[in-house]
Amino acid sequence: MLLGYISLPGRGANDLFLSGVVARLDGRLRLCGTVQTNTARADRRKCDMDLRLLSSGQVVRISEDRGAMARGCTLDTSVLAQAVAATEDALSGADLLIVNKFGKTEAEGRGFTPVIGEALCIGLPVLVGVNGLNLPAFKRFTDGLATALPADMLQVTDWCLRTGLRHAA
Repeated sequence: MLLGYISLPGRGANDLFLSGVVARLDGRLRLCGTVQTNTARADRRKCDMDLRLLSSGQVVRISEDRGAMARGCTLDTSVLAQAVAATEDALSGADLLIVNKFGKTEAEGRGFTPVIGEALCIGLPVLVGVNGLNLPAFKRFTDGLATALPADMLQVTDWCLRTGLRHAA
C-alpha cells in the first residue's frame, strides 16, 4: 500500500510542512488533495482556516466565523464536503493525493476518509498529515499499513516522487 503520513508536533506544523512538500513537487507530479493555511486574527480566538485544492488552485474557507469569543470547532462541514467532492473528481488525473489533515471528521469515518480509500483502491499513492490526537484513529483506519515518514522535507519529497512517478508510469 502506498500510504505515507507525517505527524509533526506543534500547532500548524503539518500544514506548513505539507505546503513545503507541495511547493517542491510543483510541476513534477499531478497533485490532487488539499493543503491548509491558518491565519490568526487579532480580534478572534480562532484562526481562519483555508484549504487550497491542489487540482485547481482554488482556495476555500473551511472555518466559520462564530464571533470573537467562539470556542470549540469552527469547521464548516458543508465547505469541507465540497472540497472532498472536488478532490474525488480529480483522483483519476492525479499521480498523488495529499490530504492535509486526518482530523476529527476523518476519525469519525467522514470527510476525506472515503477519498483516501478510493485512491488506494485505484493504486494512487497518498500522503496524509495526522496530528497526535487523531493518530490512534488513523492507525485503526489504516490497519497498520501506513508508512510513518520522517520530519525531513527532502525525504518526504523523495517518497512522493518515487511513489507518484511509479503510479504515473
